[in-house]
Amino acid sequence: MSGRPHCSELLDVDPDEASEELTEVVCLESELKDGQMMEVEVGLHNVLLVRSEGIYSAIGNQCTHYGAPLSKGVLSGHRVRCPWHGACFNIQTGDLEEYPGMDCLPCHTVKVENNKVYVSVNKKAARQTKRIKSMGSRVEGVIHTILLLGGGSASLVCAETLRQENFGGRIIMVTRDNLLPYDKTRLSKVMNVEDDSILLRRMEFFHKHDIEVWLRKEAMSLDTEKKKVTFDDGSVQSYDQLLISTGCRAKGLECPGKDLENVKMLETPEDARQIHVACMGCHIVIVGTSFVGMEVASYMTDKASSITVIGSSELPYQKTLGPEIGKVTMMMLAEKDVAFYMNDNVSEVRGENGKVKEVVLKSGTVIPADVLIVGIGVIPNSEFLQGTPIAMDSKSSVIVDKCMRTNVLEVFCGGDLATFPLTMAKDQRVNIGHWQMAQAHGRVAALNMLNIPTELNSVPYYWTVLLGKNIRYTGYGEGYTDIVVKGKVEEQKFLAFYIKSDDLRWLKLKLS
Repeated sequence: MSGRPHCSELLDVDPDEASEELTEVVCLESELKDGQMMEVEVGLHNVLLVRSEGIYSAIGNQCTHYGAPLSKGVLSGHRVRCPWHGACFNIQTGDLEEYPGMDCLPCHTVKVENNKVYVSVNKKAARQTKRIKSMGSRVEGVIHTILLLGGGSASLVCAETLRQENFGGRIIMVTRDNLLPYDKTRLSKVMNVEDDSILLRRMEFFHKHDIEVWLRKEAMSLDTEKKKVTFDDGSVQSYDQLLISTGCRAKGLECPGKDLENVKMLETPEDARQIHVACMGCHIVIVGTSFVGMEVASYMTDKASSITVIGSSELPYQKTLGPEIGKVTMMMLAEKDVAFYMNDNVSEVRGENGKVKEVVLKSGTVIPADVLIVGIGVIPNSEFLQGTPIAMDSKSSVIVDKCMRTNVLEVFCGGDLATFPLTMAKDQRVNIGHWQMAQAHGRVAALNMLNIPTELNSVPYYWTVLLGKNIRYTGYGEGYTDIVVKGKVEEQKFLAFYIKSDDLRWLKLKLS
C-alpha cells in the first residue's frame, strides 16, 4: 500500500530538540493496517512508514542502490524488498540485508498518540539518503593480515563486513585495475560513463577504515604452505587468511584479424568510453548475444550508423532464457534496424590500414564494419592458482562450500571465479556471475573468516535493460524443462516461470 498523509501537524517538543528534529503527523493510526507500508513526507524528507506485527517503524524510502521508491516494493516480515533490483532492508533498523547496493537506510522515530502517527526526522541525518553501517578500524598490536585478491564487489563487501564486525587486523585489497572498486553493471548500459560517477567508495573511505588498496598489481603465484602471494612487480605479501576474487576477463576471437584496431572488448570504463566514441555514426558489428552484447546493441541504436549482431545460437538468450524471450528481444532490436545473423560465427576479420573493414562469417557472408565488438564469454583469472592444491573444476573455476571456503585451510573464494552449492537448486554446484551474488559471497566469506558460521542462502537475481524495457529474473534456470508464461510476450509485458521437473519456481523472469 502506498499513499500520502492527509494531515500535517507539529508535535509539541522541547525547543532544543525541535531545532534538531522535525516532527509531523503523517497519518491516522487507522489508515495503516498491519502488514502495510506507505510513503509519507516529513518536511522535504521522503520516508517509508511501515506497520508490522503491530509495531510502527520509519526508514528512508529511497533504495540505496539506484534510488527506487521502496513504497512500491514488497513487504515481507521484517524486510522490504526494492521493486527494481531486489535489495532488502530491515524495516526496524534500516540495515541492508540482501544485495545489490552497499549502504543502509536512515531510521526515524515513530510515536503514536491519540490515534495519530508522528514521525520525527533528524534534520542533519536526513540530508543523507544513505547510511554507512558502523565500522571499526585497525587496532594497534593486532598482526593478523587478511589479503583480498581482486577489486570487485566480493572483495569490497568482504573488507567492509570485516570492519563492521570490528576485525582489528590488517586488510589489503589488491587489484590489477587502475580504479577503486566501481559499479561494473553500468558499463554496457551507459557507455560514456565517467570514472568518478561509478565508484562505490572513495579513497577517503578506505583511509578512514584502514583498508589498504593496491592498484595496478596482479597476483602471479600463490604458495599456500608459506601463505605468500607473489605479484607481477616481484613483490611478495604474506597473509593469515586469503580471499580469491580475481573474477574473469573477456574471451577474444581466435581467427585471422583478431588484433586489428577497432576490435573491441568491454572490460573497463575506459573500454566503454572508447567503444562509445568509436561507434558514433559508424557501422558496428557485435559478436555474441549474451546480456552484454544485447545491452551494447540496445545502447547503440541511436548512435551507430548500422548495427549487426552475430550469434552462434538460433536466438539470443536461448540457453538461459529460452526461445520465447529470445524472439521478443530479437524483435525489439530488429524494429530499431538491428540486423541479426544467427547460427553463425566469425571466420575472419579483414582490415585496411590496420583497421577493421569487413567481418567474414563461416557462412560466407561478408559484413562491412568500422568497429567490431566481441562479447563471446569469459575466461577465469585463475592461472596463478595452477600448481597449488586449491581444487578447481574443469572450467578453471574454484570450488567452494556454502561458507565460501576452498579445500585449503584459510583460503576462501568468491565472485565470478567461484563454483558453489546453490541452496535453491538443491545444492547443485553452479557458477553465477551476478553482481548481487558476488556481494553475498564477500559477506559470507568475511563472517566465516571471523569464525561466525554463516552459509550462503541468497537467491540469484539479475537485471538487464533493452530499449527502456527492464528484464529482471530471479532464481536459477539452467536445465529447465518447461516455461509457463503469464501475460503476452509479444506485448513485452509478462512473467515467465521456468520449471525443472516438479520445481515450479526454478526461475522467474519479468519484462516490463
